[in-house]
Amino acid sequence: MNLHALLLEAQELGEPVRVGLIGAGKFGSMFLAQARRTPGIHVVGIADLSEGRARQSCRDTGWPDEQLAARTPGDAISSGMTWCGQDAMALITQDGMNVIIDATGHPAAGIRHARAAFAHGLHVIMVNVEADVLAGPLLAEEANRAGVVYSMAYGDQPALIAEQVDWARAIGLDVVCAGKGTKYRPIYHRSTPDTVWSHYGLSPERAAASGMNPQMFNSFLDGTKSAIEMAAVSNACRLTPERKGLAFPPASVDELSTLLRPRAVGGLLDTDGTVEVVSCETHEGQPVPNDLRWGVYVTFRAPDEYVRNCFSDYGLVTDPSGDYAALWRPYHLIGLELGVSVASAALRGEATGSANGFRGDVVATAKRALKAGETLDGEGGFTVYGKLRRADDSLMDGCLPLGLAHGVRLRHDMAEDAVLTYDDVEIDESDPTVAYRREMENVFRTRNSAD
Repeated sequence: MNLHALLLEAQELGEPVRVGLIGAGKFGSMFLAQARRTPGIHVVGIADLSEGRARQSCRDTGWPDEQLAARTPGDAISSGMTWCGQDAMALITQDGMNVIIDATGHPAAGIRHARAAFAHGLHVIMVNVEADVLAGPLLAEEANRAGVVYSMAYGDQPALIAEQVDWARAIGLDVVCAGKGTKYRPIYHRSTPDTVWSHYGLSPERAAASGMNPQMFNSFLDGTKSAIEMAAVSNACRLTPERKGLAFPPASVDELSTLLRPRAVGGLLDTDGTVEVVSCETHEGQPVPNDLRWGVYVTFRAPDEYVRNCFSDYGLVTDPSGDYAALWRPYHLIGLELGVSVASAALRGEATGSANGFRGDVVATAKRALKAGETLDGEGGFTVYGKLRRADDSLMDGCLPLGLAHGVRLRHDMAEDAVLTYDDVEIDESDPTVAYRREMENVFRTRNSAD
């Protein structure tokens, strides 16, 4: 609990944490809103495919135009100003940088940026959960060899879940389940960018006026983003997904400790040490009172009667036996909280969550009956959604990772809800992103089988 003191010290020494942000969308903009008022952090540069968007994000979050006057990242470091441009590698290769944040949301870009940053001795905060799930376990090992930190993004739900899991284990509690809340109904798996706004109660015109991306918002709704985030949590927290994937049970915060315990004692889980996402509405569409739509949770078990009595003495909400309890956080502030990761990586040399194995994967699953020759359009699109699977099962079946299910053509007809495999698509094995993912599969196929 000394990050602010460390940042103040860095500021006083004239050695602020020098940060490069790649991607100036919503998450990046929220970081910018707080970074400008955080002592000890200097945003050296912001790279975005649209320089105009990067500059507008700064204006929208209160940055004065004169702060954006730097001509190059080097000029920004010497002057204390900030550079805006399109060239992400100009930031990564600039001498004097400390941390790179990838907030692009594009798996191939995230992997490319992270590996370049490692090669230049920079810490990486991977906001891009899509890249982390596609190749994070291998990226984390590459970062370790380079002597730098590869970290989840604090403020996003996976890192906040990892924090709660760490809290429970650090005080000697067994973690039973960890996860988050969301809005879910089974019919949402069929949602497309054309239908998404009706499920949110918005008109397409209203959404467009607010600059809302229908494919991105659809990935939140159709179960894909939940699968991605729970795979990241599994890989960072030594938790194993249920074989059936995510069930999205409706649950209030008061029901977490009763529902998210093993089936053998009256809960919904097949086993301890897993992940699950709870819904803020029933599968028929009725609201759940006292829901956890925006939050995160962990359930844990008392190891003995003394601790069980402590749960009762201090007012924890437990299951009927008193053995199982839950801790939850009702909200998350995504990019507004990202400075915690930046400071932790640069000043402590610690990640706010990072993959330490390959336990969870997200596989491409047909949203509808698909025809041979169709081109898949990836996360949140019209053709596939992401389903959480155990990594070992995914490897054994040759499943197609969702992160590679974009711009590839189908070889075969696929039934609705069928899980796609590499053999079902025409894929370029020489593509650097595909090759890196294949390398990760080979590494962990051998390692997981040895374990």
